[in-house]
Amino acid sequence: QVQFVASGGGLVQPGGSLKLSCAVPPNFLNFYAMAWYRQAPGSQRELVASISNGGTPVYVDAVKGRFTISRDMHLQMNSLKPEDTAVYYCNVYGWTTWGQGTQVTVSS
Repeated sequence: QVQFVASGGGLVQPGGSLKLSCAVPPNFLNFYAMAWYRQAPGSQRELVASISNGGTPVYVDAVKGRFTISRDMHLQMNSLKPEDTAVYYCNVYGWTTWGQGTQVTVSS
């Protein structure tokens, strides 16, 4: 399986914004549902948002209204909270081979 590289993380204050990116070959975007996941320290990796190959997004309740996933695999994160602190990963929805994540830290 292909491993994807996420980028764009960093340190941001509560209420701030970040935009994550994921390098995905165009053929994957055409055929696969894609997703963003995150893993906080001491926690299991969890789904954050997914988007179908037709462009339909789905969000977990914790990020609804704050995060936006796009078909070109950006994740716009607004109104960030300390509980959003995690390593964020992108992947084909349902795949379990993981590439390089990007650290997002929300702290004052």
